[in-house]
Amino acid sequence: MMQHDIPTASHLQSRTDEAEVWTVPANTWRDAVAHVLRRGYTFCGLHATQVADKPELRAAFSRSSNFQMLICEPDPASKTPTIVDLVPAAAWDEREAADTAGLVFEGHQTRPLVAHVDSLEMWTTPVHGRDAHQVAVGPIHAGIIESGHFRFHVVGERILQLDLRLFYKHRGLERVAQGQPLNSAVAFAQRACAGCAVTNSVAYAGACEQALGLVPSADIARVRTVLLELERLYNHLNDISAACAGIGFAAGNMIFSALKEQAQRINSDLTGHRFLYHTISVGCSTLEITSGGADAARQQLAEIQKGAVRAWHEILFQGSVQNRFDGVGRVTLNEATSLGTVGPSARASGVIHDTRCESPRLAYQNFVAAVPNDPSGDVRARIEMRALELPATFGIIDSLLSGGIPTSQCEKQGEPVATGMAAVESPRGRTFCTIERNDAALTRLRLRTSSYANWPTVALAANGELLPEFPLINKSFELCYACVDR
Repeated sequence: MMQHDIPTASHLQSRTDEAEVWTVPANTWRDAVAHVLRRGYTFCGLHATQVADKPELRAAFSRSSNFQMLICEPDPASKTPTIVDLVPAAAWDEREAADTAGLVFEGHQTRPLVAHVDSLEMWTTPVHGRDAHQVAVGPIHAGIIESGHFRFHVVGERILQLDLRLFYKHRGLERVAQGQPLNSAVAFAQRACAGCAVTNSVAYAGACEQALGLVPSADIARVRTVLLELERLYNHLNDISAACAGIGFAAGNMIFSALKEQAQRINSDLTGHRFLYHTISVGCSTLEITSGGADAARQQLAEIQKGAVRAWHEILFQGSVQNRFDGVGRVTLNEATSLGTVGPSARASGVIHDTRCESPRLAYQNFVAAVPNDPSGDVRARIEMRALELPATFGIIDSLLSGGIPTSQCEKQGEPVATGMAAVESPRGRTFCTIERNDAALTRLRLRTSSYANWPTVALAANGELLPEFPLINKSFELCYACVDR
């Protein structure tokens, strides 16, 4: 892209084969965003950060495996132009920026998101009318999960509107990572979420390596892809199990829960950790998978696959199960596209995008995304997407594990830059990481996870449904609370 392609007075800050970073004046912020969108880029996240005690906005976009970042210093004397009308998926991002950086967005009356105000009226949607009332669920739950508050506006048992309040245990991982050596800071990305520890770590490592001008060797690409698919495997098995639990189908719940347990034992045998912690490093791979260990894992995975096929066949032909799944929590293609829904939940609505198809730094060559049989966007379609993706996951792991994988180092390919970006397909969809560095130290980290991207869609999917159906709708997305409590 040539400099004159961005609106007037913009400045090209850095360029690599994969990414460009531009600074734009505040008065052309919206024009620059609109320009990038017209060129076919997809919104990946917006965040505010402090530079010399002044807030700056950063918006990231992707097209295939290429990234674009726009940087803007808002005018302190005026409001910052909103981009929510251009990118509805930026609504949460602007609300977070308003809470954490004190920005006021012109044209977007941001309700508190991270900041927990006492006034109920300030963070919920006003709903009035005969027989309308509220049902509060949480923030403390019966299960061992993070806190999350669901405020249902209902008439009888029909949900009119759902307001979410998360961010109860905001841990400040991104802030505390600042100043850490790049390789050490991977621990903070990893700890954002246990269920996506590999995804977050690979996204962080990929962003760092892009900034350092490094590319993974073939062996690093192989081992990272294996780890990502092992993570996807146990998550998908768990999600199907949870959906069965949501309708009281104990047989499906227990069978898929047992298969998930077997998958996590393979994780432990191969890496020493059930959740695959401490397996990703910046610039190298220190994990060695021996040929013997790989062969044993492949045999066990083949047995898990047989069990999963049999169990899914039972679910598929259980009329009572399908009746509960069908037509509940529907999200249309237009709604999923507008909200920026990602992963299996988006593909279930007909958004045919999978970041694995555009991941040259990983070993997904010739990967073809699974296509839903009926992209109806309901609970059935979301659960079915997990089952449809399992054969590819088993095949990738089996193929890449053959012969074992040695330790390896990244290769030097380009010149270092200050900013790096990476996108990785987690079990729940695209996770996007942005890092900024000063030599070997991390100066800024932003991790926009797939759960963060999808929570607004959960609220939409609940609208118009019966209150007792919400646990099932929620489980069909099976999002993480910890990802927003980062």
